[in-house]
Amino acid sequence: MGRLTAAKLKALSKRGLHGDGGTLYLRVAPGGSKSWVQRLTVDGKRRDIGLGGFPLTTLAEARDIAFENRRLARRGGDPLAAKRRRMPTFREAAERTFEASRARWRSSKTASNWTGQLQKHVFPILGDVPVDRIGREDVLRVLTPLWTSRPEIARKLRSRIRATLAWAQAHGCVEHNVAGEATDGALPAQPAVAEHLRALPHGEVGAALEVVDGSRASVAARACFRFVVLTACRSGEARLATWAEISTDAREWRIPADRMKSGREHRVPLSDAALAVVESVRPLRDRSGLLFPSPQRAGRPLSDMTLTKVLRDTGLADRATVHGSRSSFRDWCADTGKPREIAEAALAHVVGGVEGAYFRSDLFELRRRLMDQWAAYLTGASAKVVRISQPG
Repeated sequence: MGRLTAAKLKALSKRGLHGDGGTLYLRVAPGGSKSWVQRLTVDGKRRDIGLGGFPLTTLAEARDIAFENRRLARRGGDPLAAKRRRMPTFREAAERTFEASRARWRSSKTASNWTGQLQKHVFPILGDVPVDRIGREDVLRVLTPLWTSRPEIARKLRSRIRATLAWAQAHGCVEHNVAGEATDGALPAQPAVAEHLRALPHGEVGAALEVVDGSRASVAARACFRFVVLTACRSGEARLATWAEISTDAREWRIPADRMKSGREHRVPLSDAALAVVESVRPLRDRSGLLFPSPQRAGRPLSDMTLTKVLRDTGLADRATVHGSRSSFRDWCADTGKPREIAEAALAHVVGGVEGAYFRSDLFELRRRLMDQWAAYLTGASAKVVRISQPG
């Protein structure tokens, strides 16, 4: 009997090889993915033969394949040669493409969307088809119904099909990528997509903050929205902020690299108004350590739609998005003559060359003055802003 069971397979997290007895092992990669490996001696040399990923390849299937390989090797055959002759299905090729790409994705949501959309739209048509049997017409059968009705999803699906077949091409399974340029002429023109997010004129942002403060949204949601606007950060950076990242003594917020689009740690100077937001949510502090914990889901952050719902409920959504507050801040910087390099650094935009070198010097203190001025503009002169009425 093998030493692995279904329960053990799910629980295993330690990196390395875990034996099932005989020649079969489960390999746990540094990223947590699991795959089957058979260590077999062929022609006097030890060979490691991959038998597929878990759970797509089950324990029973891995044992069956390992047994057949051992029998073939005992008769003088070469299991590796037989394996090379086996053509992967599109589903298998997509899984291997996913595993190869996952390490460079910072967000778990990206990984979930990558596989979820393939399962819904592509696998029912192409999933069980060997990659060398997929033609241009098969790809078009997936894309054409969505190309004009759901253009954004269609473009993403085409990119993922193309990436999967590129993996197959690189591994010698197919000669040409039939999801590449060969499909261009067969797909109709897509409707134009608006590129700019809705953003309030900067003179109206202070009034928008007052509208949100007077809304029925939760304390955490209202505070998080105000914090996003005052710091000109991205909503995800604020929603996942923790108390450990905040230093009230240094008056700064350190966002770790894994939560930044640039992949680098970003220090945010906190104005008096931003620090007041921090103090306002101190009673909400719980074991999660989150600055803005969800009132509905204990120990979890606010969802990515929470702040958008705040705008919808206050009647602001038709004119503004949460991310658009960064555009409002940038327009204010331009209209009031703030130096471009300081404004770009406040938004955590990566700029190279001489400016990039300048950013690494004393820019933080210059940004502190900038954010203090932005906060004063939003909170200190209500007569300067255009009032936005909340729906009755």
